[in-house]
Amino acid sequence: MSWSFKEGIPIYQQIMQILQIGIAGGVYPPGSKMPGVRDLAMEAGVNPNTMQRALAELERTQLLYTLRTNGRFVTENENRLADLRSELASSYIKEMLEKMYRLGYTDAQILETLKNAVSNHSGSEEGSKDDSI
Repeated sequence: MSWSFKEGIPIYQQIMQILQIGIAGGVYPPGSKMPGVRDLAMEAGVNPNTMQRALAELERTQLLYTLRTNGRFVTENENRLADLRSELASSYIKEMLEKMYRLGYTDAQILETLKNAVSNHSGSEEGSKDDSI
């Protein structure tokens, strides 16, 4: 897992985002036990209190839960996980659109560029190449 932090954004929020991506992407599968606070803090190169704050916030958002004396676990709630994926996708799309508009692209140009990128993508074959984007 990549732990690189940007200036101007609280570290605990960046940790939350990195862990959310890990949860949404299956690095931390539903029901799996999360590494301990100290282990994650050491891996990320942050203070354990900072990591604890991020994990507590993820618990508050119901992505993690604690079993007393057994540690923290990733939610098994498929609806919550689907919501997380949707939230992340929406934020990525919003960021991409803002950047494309700053470059002077029109809606039609953005759609054409996106369609070309999808059809040229050599990664996963799982995605649909539907022309009705």
